[in-house]
Amino acid sequence: MSKTISVVVPVYNNQQTLDEMCSQIMDEHANHFNDLNLEIVFVNDGSQDDSWEVLLRLQSQYPQYISLLNLSRNFGQLGALFAGFNQAKGDAIIPISADMQDPISLMGQMVKHWRDGIEIVVCHRQNRQDGFLRSFFSKFAYSIARLSSAELPSGGFDYWLMSRKVCQLLCACKGRHNFIQGYLLSLGFSKVFIPYTRVQRTVGKSGYNFAKSLKIIIDFLVDSSYLPIRFMSCLGALISLSGVGYTLLIVYAWFHQQTPFSGWAPLMIMLMIIGGTLMIMLGIIGEYIWRIYDNIKDFPLYIVEQKLSAHHSSEVSKIS
Repeated sequence: MSKTISVVVPVYNNQQTLDEMCSQIMDEHANHFNDLNLEIVFVNDGSQDDSWEVLLRLQSQYPQYISLLNLSRNFGQLGALFAGFNQAKGDAIIPISADMQDPISLMGQMVKHWRDGIEIVVCHRQNRQDGFLRSFFSKFAYSIARLSSAELPSGGFDYWLMSRKVCQLLCACKGRHNFIQGYLLSLGFSKVFIPYTRVQRTVGKSGYNFAKSLKIIIDFLVDSSYLPIRFMSCLGALISLSGVGYTLLIVYAWFHQQTPFSGWAPLMIMLMIIGGTLMIMLGIIGEYIWRIYDNIKDFPLYIVEQKLSAHHSSEVSKIS
C-alpha cells in the first residue's frame, strides 16, 4: 500500500495566499513524490477574514486531497498545529505556515531524506528578507535560546518533516505553552538540517507582533530550559558576594575613622538595585507557578467546531 505525506497548514487571516499555496503543494507532489499519497490538512485558527470560505471552495474542488478543521476561536499556532497533527493520517507530516514565506519547493528534498530513513528533516532560516527590526530581534532571541540548546538553528525554524512515530511522541507532550521546536529536537532520532532564505511577506500582515515573538522565547526558556533558574541562582550569589565585599569595606572604613559615603543616595541606590533584582526573581518564579496552574486546569489546547475529512462529508465534533 502506498504511503501518505500529510501537509499541515495553520491558517489565520490568509485568504490571499491559500489558492496559490494549494496549487504549489500539489505541483510539488506531482513533480517529486507522486508515487506517494498526498493529504493537505488546513486548520482555520479563528480567521476573521474569508479564509474559511476559500478553504471550503478548495475542499470542494479537491475532496480527495484536502481535509479541513475549523477551530471554534483563535487558539494560536500551537493549538492549530496539534489539531492538524492529530487529524493527519500520513506516514510523514510536514507543518508549514500559510503566509508563503517558506519555500514549498523544499518538500521534495525533505521527502527524499525521509525515504532514506531520516526521521526529522528541519528546514531552518539561514537568512531572511524581513525588515531590519524583525530580523534583528529574531536573531537576538534565538541566540539566547541557543544558550541551552546548541542544536537549535541560529535563525530558528517553523518548517519541518517528521515521521509518524516522531509526531506521536510530540503530540504526547503535555502543556499549553510548549516550545514545540525545542521538544522536537530533544526527542533525538536522526536529523537533517536544510538552510534556506525566508522571503519577505508579499500579501497580508504577519500575526506575530513583538509580544507574541517574545512569548515564544519565554516559552522556550521557561518550558524547555533550566537557564532562568540558573540565572537567578548566579545573580543571587553575585549580589550576596557584592554585599559581603561592601560590608568589609564599611568595617575597614569604620576602623580607620573614615566615612565611606555621605548622605542617603548610596543607600537608596543599593535598595533600588536589590529590590529590582528581587522583583525580577519573583517574576520568573511567578512565570513557572502560573504555567503549572494553567496546565493543572487542563483547558483544551484547541476545540474543533467543524471537520471535513478528505473523501468524507462534514461532521461536527469537539476535540481537546
